[in-house]
Amino acid sequence: MNRRIKEKIIEGFFFLNGIIVIGILVGIFVILVRNAWPAFHDVSVGDMIKWPSWNPDAYTTPTYGILPMLMSTLMVTLGSLAVAVPVGIGAAAYLSDVADPRVREIAKPIVEILAGIPSVVLGFLGIVLVGPMICKLTGRYNGLNAVNGSILLAVMALPTIISLSEDALGSVPRSYEEASMALGANKWQTVIQVKIPAAASGILAACMLGMGRAIGETMTVLMATGNAAEFPGSFLGPVKTMTATIAIELGEVAYHTTHYYMLFVVGLMLFIITFFVNLAADVFFHKHTRAR
Repeated sequence: MNRRIKEKIIEGFFFLNGIIVIGILVGIFVILVRNAWPAFHDVSVGDMIKWPSWNPDAYTTPTYGILPMLMSTLMVTLGSLAVAVPVGIGAAAYLSDVADPRVREIAKPIVEILAGIPSVVLGFLGIVLVGPMICKLTGRYNGLNAVNGSILLAVMALPTIISLSEDALGSVPRSYEEASMALGANKWQTVIQVKIPAAASGILAACMLGMGRAIGETMTVLMATGNAAEFPGSFLGPVKTMTATIAIELGEVAYHTTHYYMLFVVGLMLFIITFFVNLAADVFFHKHTRAR
């Protein structure tokens, strides 16, 4: 009887924690919606889309163009994935199937340490190291641009992509590899043509989680992308992401103004984007788990 009561208490404890997490998520969403809603009385959705810049401090007509920030965020995020996905999958395949056990024991903690580097440190390296390198390679006078932010976000997304992709590759049944080798395929052919396709859903989930990590990053892009509120012209031009805008302006804006409410609109959009990215990653992850 005592054992059954203990099991019920433990079950109730975990259920309560799950309800608390869901409640926090719903609470954040409600707060964002409640504070963003007044903005739509002053600024129409059409104006948010058609305005070419974000300039709330203009003396004549303040503009609250969200599209430039959205495009900047997508540029930096997709640029980081273009770097992190091939490097991450390649590193995961190496650690999973090629690396010597001693090398793997050294490399895996290094990857985990990489995940613990503060974002402000990476932003500093973007200013003093990556930025000057971009200037030398491109001949531009300023290296604080979308390329800089993409490289730094790729470094931040790599630990997630490598770790989860390696787990996905390690979960592929041994019989797949043995059958491929028996048909005459070499090690790399087996990894590329058999194991990676078999673990595709898990690898895709890892990439989606890495994307969520890149979208939500603030300090690194704030320091390394130049923070130009205009519509981005190219990857070599300065950009201003949604997270950087909130971080820069929310602490200084007057409460209950249009500018204040519009920042919550930006936060709400960011919340929705990251929610669906993580939801998609969770769907792919569970699909991979069921396939196992």
